[in-house]
Amino acid sequence: MNIPDAVRTLERDLAEIFAGRLQSLVVYAPAASGAPTPTLAVVDRLTAEDLRACAGRAGAWHDHELSTPLLLEAGEFARSLDAFPLEFGAILADHAVVSGANPFEGCRVDPADLRRACEVQARSHLLHLREGFVETEGRGDAIAALILRSAAPLAALLNSVRRLSAANHDDPVLTRISRLSASSPLPSDEARRLFPAYLTALEALTQRIDQWSAA
Repeated sequence: MNIPDAVRTLERDLAEIFAGRLQSLVVYAPAASGAPTPTLAVVDRLTAEDLRACAGRAGAWHDHELSTPLLLEAGEFARSLDAFPLEFGAILADHAVVSGANPFEGCRVDPADLRRACEVQARSHLLHLREGFVETEGRGDAIAALILRSAAPLAALLNSVRRLSAANHDDPVLTRISRLSASSPLPSDEARRLFPAYLTALEALTQRIDQWSAA
């Protein structure tokens, strides 16, 4: 992974703030193309004074297209894997150590934790989709807007499911919707026809996740 020059500047800033307490600095892949570069720093301990010092430099980091660094105390990443299997699993999958020891040595996401997180993501999407449809009052333009708003969260859900299973379970309806954008043309009549298939496919996906087994 290419390490931007701005990350080297961040490394120097963090070394100045934390001194010998800075154990590692890691850069990882952004969630979206063109997004600020995300980083993670591991320190022996983290104090309110440290946070104030970082806050004083955050503007400069943002000006250099860096995200606010994720600050963790030693051992905190491993203890948090069960709580954030999707988010932290993505970091494990695509990262580069900028300085210090590899803080992820021996870390892995438990498949059961990943399945549970995928189920939460899928059921939340399903519930919001049902609620959103009721709130459209059956208007085609509102249904089209609902489908378009749901496209990006659906794409994130499908990415999570692909990490859960190596098998390809993509449904053509879900795949099509996940590729839409807010500016995509979706006529009202087409949205009315598409929504029932969308709902059925999402319900089936949620059931598959619920019944998934690592075996």
